[in-house]
Amino acid sequence: MTETFPGVGGVALALHRLGPKEGSGRPVILLHGLMSSAQTNWVTYGTAALLAARGFECLMPDLRAHGESAKPRDAAGYPHDVLAGDVAALVAHLGLTDYDLVGYSLGARTAIRSVIAGATPRRLVLGGMGWEGLTQGSRRRDFFLGAIDAYDTAKPGDPAYFAVQFMKTTDVDRVAVRMLIETFVDTPASAIEAVTVPTLVVCGADDQDNGSAPTLAARMPQAELVTIPGNHMSAVTKPDLGAAIADFLRDRT
Repeated sequence: MTETFPGVGGVALALHRLGPKEGSGRPVILLHGLMSSAQTNWVTYGTAALLAARGFECLMPDLRAHGESAKPRDAAGYPHDVLAGDVAALVAHLGLTDYDLVGYSLGARTAIRSVIAGATPRRLVLGGMGWEGLTQGSRRRDFFLGAIDAYDTAKPGDPAYFAVQFMKTTDVDRVAVRMLIETFVDTPASAIEAVTVPTLVVCGADDQDNGSAPTLAARMPQAELVTIPGNHMSAVTKPDLGAAIADFLRDRT
């Protein structure tokens, strides 16, 4: 089921639901990665179905500038920490008081920044994310801005080649996504280390795209690390990701 809800500034954002009858499953918000969508990250490869089969109601927004959500093309649509603001808007819209929060890549960055901004999930899952991906977020910003610039020229072997190919498969709105990427900032180490929500850091064994996942887990006081097969692009396609998330959330319900 798909519906819309108002994000920051009243921007219309898409919300996809999958799971037991509304109100009967434990709510879990799933945040997808950059230049992806709820469909690509969570539905296509079965993660949402696995969680739903284990009794969770999957609440899967398309981030602004992605998927079926609005894609503003003016700077006013991208204020500071807008994605964390959109998560807060979703929680308020649904009246959630007891829920889990899961993110992959940009979704993980958004999830922890949401907690730093005041969100209170019972459990937190950071997928495809490492220490440097949060503390040096401006580096990832610059990489993806360069990939957008190289959209028509990137060749095999170029650093941005695979990012460009992914953009082409998802048919992103490069103008809107560029504006969103330009809002990325570094997250202070002290803010990350102050997060006390029980946290799972789950990352592919060959994934170094966002830095060190072991370091991230070690520096968060209530975090544990699970390593699954794959790299940054392939780990999200494997059942191991959904199983790790479901095991972590279920063991603590």
